[in-house]
Amino acid sequence: MAGSAAVLEDSSLLSKLDRMLLPIERFCALLSGLAVFSLMFLAAYSVTGRKFFASPLLGYVDYIEAAMPIIAIFGVSYVARDGTHIRMDMLVNALKGRTLWFFELVSALLMLLLIVGLTYGAWEHFDRSFDCSRPFCSRDSSIDISLPIWPSKLVVPVAFSILALRLLLQVWGYGRALVLGLESPVAVPLSLTIEQQALAEAKIMEGDS
Repeated sequence: MAGSAAVLEDSSLLSKLDRMLLPIERFCALLSGLAVFSLMFLAAYSVTGRKFFASPLLGYVDYIEAAMPIIAIFGVSYVARDGTHIRMDMLVNALKGRTLWFFELVSALLMLLLIVGLTYGAWEHFDRSFDCSRPFCSRDSSIDISLPIWPSKLVVPVAFSILALRLLLQVWGYGRALVLGLESPVAVPLSLTIEQQALAEAKIMEGDS
């Protein structure tokens, strides 16, 4: 299915930075998908072992806990880039011109401030867990199989840092659109009409066939 937003590109510095960040976001989203895929195999292995050999996968819950930050957070910047996360489309679609860009700018600024604060807190949380003077550089570990927890904690500030960069670009894009009165700014998600969404979906279906 096509998304409900599109991101325009041109030769400007803003658009170049947008395209430079996109491969990193795609890679993180890929890792998130692979984590989900791997948990499917772990679940099948654990159920099969319990059912037929009375021996489920040891540490199955630990593996789930370790993968959860990758699944839940690593792809957030990718969906923020094209606006496929949860958005108030009914309100946004009712606004036009500088009014729309003003509200989008305020929204992006508020999210940026929140993410910067969360990034700092997440890094502090990771730092308390990381200690190279200890085995596996970890001050804490999972209960069943003693997996080091710091790699999972590191995922959060890394993902939030990438999201902060994305929000900085969007603040730049919305601010530029507000000042210049642009109709279709680059590097920000633009809401598509129903007709445009249908056309995009038709092109995807044609490509698949």
